[in-house]
Formats: sequence, C-alpha cells, structure tokens
Amino acid sequence: MQRPSIAILGASGYSGVELTRLVALHPGVELAVCGSDRWADEPVEKRAGVATGLRYTAPERALELAASCAVVFCATPAEVSHEVVARLAGRGPIVIDLSGAYRLRDATAYARHYAFEHRHEALLGEAIYGLPERNRDRIAGAKLIANPGCYATAIELALLPLVGLARDRFIVDAVSGVTGAGRKATEDMSFAEIAGDVRAYRTLRHQHVPEIEQLLEAKVRFVPHLVPIARGILATCHAELAPGVTAQAVRASFEHRYAREPFVDLAASADAVAIHDVVGTNRCKLGWTIDGDAIVVTAAIDNLVKGAAGQAVQNANLALGLAETTGLALRGFHP
Repeated sequence: MQRPSIAILGASGYSGVELTRLVALHPGVELAVCGSDRWADEPVEKRAGVATGLRYTAPERALELAASCAVVFCATPAEVSHEVVARLAGRGPIVIDLSGAYRLRDATAYARHYAFEHRHEALLGEAIYGLPERNRDRIAGAKLIANPGCYATAIELALLPLVGLARDRFIVDAVSGVTGAGRKATEDMSFAEIAGDVRAYRTLRHQHVPEIEQLLEAKVRFVPHLVPIARGILATCHAELAPGVTAQAVRASFEHRYAREPFVDLAASADAVAIHDVVGTNRCKLGWTIDGDAIVVTAAIDNLVKGAAGQAVQNANLALGLAETTGLALRGFHP
C-alpha cells in the first residue's frame, strides 16, 4: 500500500529541518518534496542528517510538486504562508501551516499583529486551529490546519483546565530558547549578545496573544523572555481562582482534561516542571501550585517539537487517520 506523500515548504528553517527529520523517519508517510530557496539542489541528507534520497527544491517548483502531495507543511513566514496556502487551497492536499497566517478568525487583526493585510478571509473561516488537546475531532478530516504558535501551545495547555474555574484574566511570563527567534542571522541573536543574558521582548504585544485570547475567551497579559539556551519554553501562568473553587476541583479539571492525552504529563507541583523534561520530545509537562485563591501553572515544551514540527506531525496523523502518536517517539535532535 502506498504511503501518503508529504511536501515541506520552507524546509531550511529550524522548524522545517525538524519536520524533515520527523517525516523522513515516520513509518506511515513518504517524504516527497523539501522546498528551500537557500539550499536548492543540495542533498537533504547533508543539511537534515537523515537519508531521504532527495535534494532541496527551489520554492516555485516545490509548490508545483506539493500540489499533488497528500499533505503539505508550510514552515514559511506568515506573509509567505498567506499566499502559498491560498494557492494550494482546493487543489487536493491537506495543508498544515506552521505560521500565524491562518490562526486568527478576524482578518483585520493581521495588520496589527503580523504587519500585513490579510486578503483571504474566506480561508480563515475554513482553517481549524491545530491544538489536538482541544480540537482533535475537528482536525480529523480537516483540509486546512493552522498549527498553534509555540508560546501559545504551552500557555493554552496550561490554562485550558482553568477556564470556568478562574477569573478570566491571566498573567503569563515565559522564557524561550533562541531557536524560537528563527534561523535568520542578526546582531541581536549572535552568541556575543545572547550568552549570559536574559531579556524581555515584545512586551504586551507578542503576536501569539490574540490566538491565546481567541481560544480561551479571556484576557491574557504576556511577557516573553529570551534565555541563552538552544530550545525549550517554560511558561509561568498566574491566575485567581473564582470564589468557592477548591484545590480538589482544580486537580479534577486537569486530570479530566489530560488523563488520556498521549503528549501531556502532569507534575506534582509548579516547581516540578523543567525544560530538560521535554527537550527533543512532543510532550508538554504541566504542574500547578495553589495558595488561597492564587494559582500558578507552569508548562514546559520543546518549542521546535510540540511547539512546531512535532505538533504539525501530530495534526497530520489525525487528518490522515493514522494513530496520533505515530512517528513521534523520538528524542534528542540538534540544535
């Protein structure tokens, strides 16, 4: 039986390389196209470290070939995905976009949060937000899936069990490794600037906030921080429990939501969650601590796996009718 064919557009970014490795080693699909402008004609094995027999294909040709594949992953910047997804729509493939180009339902929000005017409002209505722990049934059989942002994944998984149990205003601080900023070289991302430093950035204006508020239907105040590690996110989420909500009710909510989730682990407390627990995996680890009506939930994920490529593969598995965990048992990629 022929396995579903996969195309990866934008295969030379950190998420694209991670996708290439995961798909190449996936037992249920066949990697057919790796699109890249910077590595066109180079062997995929040279850059991704996995034997595929493929060479990177220039973007326009890769898009032509992708149209005949079963699944297309767009690991391209939002303004690029905005057009690429529109060109693929209705042509057959399941499209999974790793950018923010189709996460928000309100087309007018893109100018503010992503710095471009969205011209494909009808597709926004068709896109399914690809957080399996919330939208699993809708992802199965979907044709356009908007993969959540990396920070958004950690924060949403941390706060979903509190919806209805806490006041609908959350404060979040989170730290991320430098791969979260992408692969493009800049002075700010150089070793000399990053090493030994911690900094806040995009304070109260990060582009993942609107998708988080859209999902939770609550206000979120978010401050991200860059730390000198390669990969990983730790989100610390603060909330105030509603009157009468007990610690037992909170535990019951977390256990009910995540007891059967294959990629969510519950820890003993907020202190018992660390980035090292999840690096190289598609897992999210969650823990919480309560003092009176105050609750702090911590969440750790690998920003390139559960926060990007791994979750995209998880969504592809669901959309194709494969076992959700297929091809996601691996650990320990570089960087």
